[in-house]
Amino acid sequence: MSEITFDYAQIGGVKLHYAIAGSGGEKLVVLLHGFPEFWYSWRKQLVALSDEYTVVAPDMRGYNLSDKPENIADYHIDKLVDDVCGLIGHLGYEKAAVVGHDWGAAVAWAMAAKHPEYVSKLCALQVPPVAVWQKNQTFKQFLTSWYMFFFQIPFLPEWLLSRNDFALLADGLKNSTAEKNIFGDADIAEYKKAWRETDNLNSLLNYYRANVWQRLFSKENPVKIKVPTLFIYGEKDQAVLPETVKGVGEAVDAPFTEIRIPDAAHWVQQEAAEVVTDTLREFLAA
Repeated sequence: MSEITFDYAQIGGVKLHYAIAGSGGEKLVVLLHGFPEFWYSWRKQLVALSDEYTVVAPDMRGYNLSDKPENIADYHIDKLVDDVCGLIGHLGYEKAAVVGHDWGAAVAWAMAAKHPEYVSKLCALQVPPVAVWQKNQTFKQFLTSWYMFFFQIPFLPEWLLSRNDFALLADGLKNSTAEKNIFGDADIAEYKKAWRETDNLNSLLNYYRANVWQRLFSKENPVKIKVPTLFIYGEKDQAVLPETVKGVGEAVDAPFTEIRIPDAAHWVQQEAAEVVTDTLREFLAA
């Protein structure tokens, strides 16, 4: 297994920082994090999968050491997809297995729908494709997603989330896992270091401001996913409820596998790291 190293890629007008491990020849795996994380979300899988693959986990635009465009429109899902396509090309590959969690999963689904030529395999964690979310939307999920709408307010969310050395964000990580002590003091220190890089958190919240209304309420005809797909779901998720992820396989017109992990919540690749890694390894090798 390889050590994690770091580099930058200039993708159009945005410079992305990324972590990379392994040297898998033609086999590239791209790991995409969500809110409010950064490449560190995938630290365990980066190392574990590096014996067989080249594994890269970028800081998505707006996060940690990657560039942080100022305009809300710069965080539209299409631009996030273009970043990942550009990163694959920058690394010298034509396509990759794309694995995403939370907002990273939303980007992965969109990428497989819009640019399947870049995606050899798709794995999404916790978040279903937008058409499935819309179909399964309930009043309970709407209430559970209150923070998405709160984040639409200018300035106030940034101020609240950054108060007392990011206490709300840190507590949100530590208190939303199925088991205690998933995020230790050293982990929280790494997250706080990354949050201090993010321009008062404005760029993180712009993911919600640029995409939530369209993704929850748009009436676009869904595109079937045409690449082999794996969906992993921690069943104790307090943000994306179990009823919201019913029927994910209906959105896929290709080999599809779904894994439910009953003793994990939203941060599944960290809460059930070995299960997720082993599942990914089996899926990637199939």
